[in-house]
Amino acid sequence: MLLTAAAGFYLGAEDRVDLLLLANSLIGTALVAGVTTAGNRFRVRAAATPMARSRRRPLPCGRLTTRAAIRFASAITAGGVAYLGVTVNVLTAALALLTFASYVLLYTPLKRKTSLNTLVGAVPGALPIVGGWTAAGGSLGVAAAALFWILFLWQLPHFLALAWLYRDDYRAGGLRMLSVADDDGRDTGRMALLYAVALLPISLLPTLLGVTGAWYFFGALLLGVGYVAAGTGLLVGATPARAWRLFFVSILYLPALLTLMVLDKVAA
Repeated sequence: MLLTAAAGFYLGAEDRVDLLLLANSLIGTALVAGVTTAGNRFRVRAAATPMARSRRRPLPCGRLTTRAAIRFASAITAGGVAYLGVTVNVLTAALALLTFASYVLLYTPLKRKTSLNTLVGAVPGALPIVGGWTAAGGSLGVAAAALFWILFLWQLPHFLALAWLYRDDYRAGGLRMLSVADDDGRDTGRMALLYAVALLPISLLPTLLGVTGAWYFFGALLLGVGYVAAGTGLLVGATPARAWRLFFVSILYLPALLTLMVLDKVAA
């Protein structure tokens, strides 16, 4: 969240980067990032207990009380949003509040109700880059929307690959994920590839909108083809090795894309 917010800030800055404003933006974002994690841990504490990958977290194993978790989450929510409102601007603070609300109040409870929770969860994951953009003075226009959709679509193959690898854990925890009823991986692979294909043209928009230059365009095209290829592998035949490959490709894709954006930003 901090890396994407910093990239959004740099892209949204018209002239030189105001380092103090950037620091304040990242401090506020860090507080909100912390509260989304704390709130999520509180909301899924019961489900986490039977899940091997999460049963050792502080709440499921009893090292932290629910009262302490609520107090902590409430304090840093108020602090993070207020900090952004005072030191940055009200719009960025509102986006931070939306990040918290969509993650804790929508995404987390939907985990037990519908596999569409992944789509909802991608919203707070995509908002920090928009918050960085507005923190630097950028407006909520087409360019900000393009950045949002790049982050939104990038997350889905990333999450789907991981969810398929840990489908038994999710099943044990009673969480509704597409992968839970998809042992052969066909549905997961199909959706992962769909989102990777959709991301490819969207990732080229920053150049078409005049935010980045030609180097970014061709770099994003190359990275997008690699992401699609990794998604295709999971669809052709889902195996743990191919799912891990897609997951690691997703981890490499995002910082590489953000680096290209920053290095090839078109001067205002």
